Amino acid sequence: MTGVWDEECDVLVVGSGGGALTGAYTAAREGLHVIVVEATDRFGGTTAYSGGGLWFPCNAVLRRAGATDTIEDAKTYFHAVVGDRTPRELQDAFVDTGAPLVDYLESDDAFAFMVYPWPDYFGSAPKASPTGRHIMPEPLEPARLGALRDALRPPLGTDRAGHPLPDVVRGGQALIGRLLLALTERSADLRRETVCDEFVRDGDTVTGAVVTGPDGRYRIRARRGVLVASGGFERNAEMRARYGVPGDARDAMGPEGNLGRAIQAGIDAGAATDLMTEAWWSPGITHPDGTSTFSLWFTGGIFVDDDGERFVNESWPYDRIGRVIIERMAAGRLTLPYWMIYDDRDGPRPPVRSTSVPLGDTRAYEDAGLWLSANTLEELAGRIGVPAGALAETVKRFNAFAEAGEDEDFRRGDEPYDRAFAGDGGPLVPIETGPFHAAAFGLSDLGTKGGLRTDATARVLDTSGRVIKGLYAAGNSMAAVSGTAYPGGGNPIGACMVFAHLAALDMAGR
Repeated sequence: MTGVWDEECDVLVVGSGGGALTGAYTAAREGLHVIVVEATDRFGGTTAYSGGGLWFPCNAVLRRAGATDTIEDAKTYFHAVVGDRTPRELQDAFVDTGAPLVDYLESDDAFAFMVYPWPDYFGSAPKASPTGRHIMPEPLEPARLGALRDALRPPLGTDRAGHPLPDVVRGGQALIGRLLLALTERSADLRRETVCDEFVRDGDTVTGAVVTGPDGRYRIRARRGVLVASGGFERNAEMRARYGVPGDARDAMGPEGNLGRAIQAGIDAGAATDLMTEAWWSPGITHPDGTSTFSLWFTGGIFVDDDGERFVNESWPYDRIGRVIIERMAAGRLTLPYWMIYDDRDGPRPPVRSTSVPLGDTRAYEDAGLWLSANTLEELAGRIGVPAGALAETVKRFNAFAEAGEDEDFRRGDEPYDRAFAGDGGPLVPIETGPFHAAAFGLSDLGTKGGLRTDATARVLDTSGRVIKGLYAAGNSMAAVSGTAYPGGGNPIGACMVFAHLAALDMAGR
């Protein structure tokens, strides 16, 4: 009974991350009545946990800082990295729209951005930028948010480790905060603890959705359309298993509400999907509670596999490392945990400066058998279960590379990103000062990246390639524009915002 509705709006937005709220903001600014439904008790999605970086080539913020990049160069880079895994028109829509979206947002006093240099992730690809195409939101004082801060998903250190809220609202927190401020000024209807798991389809058109909130289940008619931007399904163990996504739901960095319910609703409504085995991967340091969390900024150390041998450039961008880990696991050469080997120059704590969830006391990791130490490499090899001779030879070979300043095996240090966190000494830090240490690592992810297939205006396609009118998708609910690659920092949130913005503009023009 498609004609029976409990309430109506112009645009229904499912989710509340950076993309969802950008779509909601655009629709509201264009004069449409917007309802946002968020499944959990906090707004912000995975964006609220993130650094808030945005990969938007040639935008005004970069231009004001003196950048001379061109859209043609940015497209050359993006096409080279992504290849033909996704439609070229989809790729171009992303690259072309970032800068105009920044202009659109900056015309509202609620938004302010700053340059944050972050090299592109494939530094040897044509037209890669050594300083990146990356901006992030300006921080906010908590007082400006007022009561909205209580509705904002806290950062990971607070949410998972119980740390106090920071004194300043930064990164993804600031992006969500600014979007919430702008939306409240435009009287958007923002609802929490409201789950959307069913779309209403009338012929070739989605006309609304069925949601469940604190007061029960009800039907919302969406006159212009429904935008699905509720994240991926990384926290849904059954769905991961169904599609063969490597890794474990507990090691994903998305909020617990990222269960893929709206993606499944789209599938039930006839939508096509793509990239359903994929995620934004990362090595993850393992904590005493058994979780392995997204980790980067390694100032030393090497990774070894079950044979006690190096298998990757440890200073590569995290997704590139994650993909090698998955390949090694599939080949039977690596089991979890694998180990980072490092020396005692900075003590027993591993040379990892960003672990998403802050590290706890050293003793807790040692007692859990996650950080091991020994006076010799041979003894350490026995403790982590790899061949003693192989580990000693691996370290000897790496130390020779460090002395020569050239990694002949994996080219660590050759690309700008490799050197971004290394300081003046570079990333080739020898392992020579005993006692020697090993830290356990697993496979983490920032979320799945498979979802509903769309065209270049974010309209969802059915299994025959036809547009399902009234249904749109963005972010990790959409099959990622970047395919199986991760071109640069800020690509996930940037793409989510772009396609949500395009979806809202399309709905405004209907």
